[in-house]
Amino acid sequence: MSRLAVIDTETTWGDDVMSIGIAIADPDDFRLIDKRYYILTPFKNHGGMYTCALYVKGIIPDLEGSRLKVINDIIYFLAEHEVSDIFAYNAVFDFRHLPELRYLRWYDIMKLAAYRQYNRKIPTDAECCGTGKLKRGYGVESIYRMLSGDAGYCELHNALTDALDELEIMRLLGIRLESYNAAAVSV
Repeated sequence: MSRLAVIDTETTWGDDVMSIGIAIADPDDFRLIDKRYYILTPFKNHGGMYTCALYVKGIIPDLEGSRLKVINDIIYFLAEHEVSDIFAYNAVFDFRHLPELRYLRWYDIMKLAAYRQYNRKIPTDAECCGTGKLKRGYGVESIYRMLSGDAGYCELHNALTDALDELEIMRLLGIRLESYNAAAVSV
């Protein structure tokens, strides 16, 4: 059975990927099926805005190793779950940082979550462009708070917890997968 993957990356000050989180979900109800967390060496030691979140809440990576070793494991992991579709919030960022996974179809969660046409929780008084897109406040943290009603939610900036939160955004949006065709990332 084919499943979907939600991916998040965190990068160093030098723009190298230092961690990758993946949530595998059922495409019908967005239920979490499996997850993996990777830390890339030596990049984890290069420093970045969210280096302090690499091991937040005692999260231990499933694999800590070279980029080649990590990417090979990810490719195997995705194939094991028959994943052909990857979702990410601001997917262009992750797509650019993971060229080895461009053989899969990529979709941007933000391209639906930030639009009035798809996100029924956007307040009627929110300032939007003529296209229906929020003019501001459409990052993961703002959208998660909006959809969940949890005003105290704070994004941890750990690749695994962020991937899980982005999957929850998809679940809370309640949009059928076919609608994400409008949010496809092109090469």
